[in-house]
Amino acid sequence: MTTHRSSQTHAQGGSGQRIDKWLWFARLVKTRTLGTRLVSTGKIRINREKVDKPSQHVKAEDIITARIGRRILVLKVLDTGTRRGPSAEALMLYEDLTPPEPALKKAIGPRQKRQRIGDVTAGKVAERAQGSGRPTKRERRQLDRLRENDS
Repeated sequence: MTTHRSSQTHAQGGSGQRIDKWLWFARLVKTRTLGTRLVSTGKIRINREKVDKPSQHVKAEDIITARIGRRILVLKVLDTGTRRGPSAEALMLYEDLTPPEPALKKAIGPRQKRQRIGDVTAGKVAERAQGSGRPTKRERRQLDRLRENDS
């Protein structure tokens, strides 16, 4: 009878699950080691409090704020999960509360000056003519400079 009780507690998220393991189960990181590194570098917050140890536990109803790459995600934990299953199963572990990013045209109004670096305009960075191939070394350096100025 105690086995049934412990499995029921785990299914409800009673004691929780390690944050690095949950990030891996939810498929937010590719490996558990990357999840550990993300937590150790201070890019994860649970309920607005910075987490610095991968052994920190999360449970259902916790709000996780994660900075992964250039994106900031706000996620509500729905379940802790029991395995790293397919992506459809991983989507059931959380609810995405991330506000939508404003469109570039809204962020840069029609009367505002656009920042210009070389031949690359800030609003046209990701656009390339179809069939034009890979960016040249010069274009790549211009993109790198533009990205450094955005940060």
